[in-house]
Amino acid sequence: MKVVILAGGLGARLRPFTQIIPKPLLPIGEQSVLQIQIKQLKRFGFDEIFIATNYKADYIARFFGDGADLGVRITYSKETDPLGTAGPLSLLRDQLTEPFLMMNGDVLTLADFAKMYDFATKKDAILTVGVKRHVTPFAFGNLYFEGERVVGIEEKQDIIRFILAGIYVMRPEILDLIPGGQSYGMDHLIKAMLVKGMPILKYEFEEYWLDIGQISDYESSNEIYEKYFRQND
Repeated sequence: MKVVILAGGLGARLRPFTQIIPKPLLPIGEQSVLQIQIKQLKRFGFDEIFIATNYKADYIARFFGDGADLGVRITYSKETDPLGTAGPLSLLRDQLTEPFLMMNGDVLTLADFAKMYDFATKKDAILTVGVKRHVTPFAFGNLYFEGERVVGIEEKQDIIRFILAGIYVMRPEILDLIPGGQSYGMDHLIKAMLVKGMPILKYEFEEYWLDIGQISDYESSNEIYEKYFRQND
């Protein structure tokens, strides 16, 4: 099965680390972020991998080569200009001729990718988005009132949101919606599909998931590796 990993970002929020090393190659435990991802993907049958690169693309290609050391086949695409989070797919139109998974190169998760893929490919939608339930504790009670009179209270209710997990299953038909040669984000794609009335499905992950987007996330990564990923080496 095929998967596209988006690995072309600048990693600006992780500077100064990413001034020297591209974000997907940042070490976590004894491996890089991208190594952990690829091993997890292979466990679930995704062995044909396309890595979409831009920033420090040569570093990534030299590090992984053709993927043989990890038991997968890796092909690289390289942007000449940043293409966003959906635009890189326009460089892979000829190769993505069957349903495929796409994920951000800075996500660590124990998600069962095969289960999501099986769910999505049994449906008619050309896009299934992975979501993660995010709970933010709220420290204050909320008062309800009419004029000056208090009529109710809601005590410290958690704020619950469902966030995009940066993991998607797509059918090849979706490539017709993505313009070539320009930056085009997943947000643009989703909004365009909604305007057209095209169905988009969601798939909720229950397993561990982390977006390594902030310095604080990366600083805790060794503990995360020991707890969740070392056993899968």
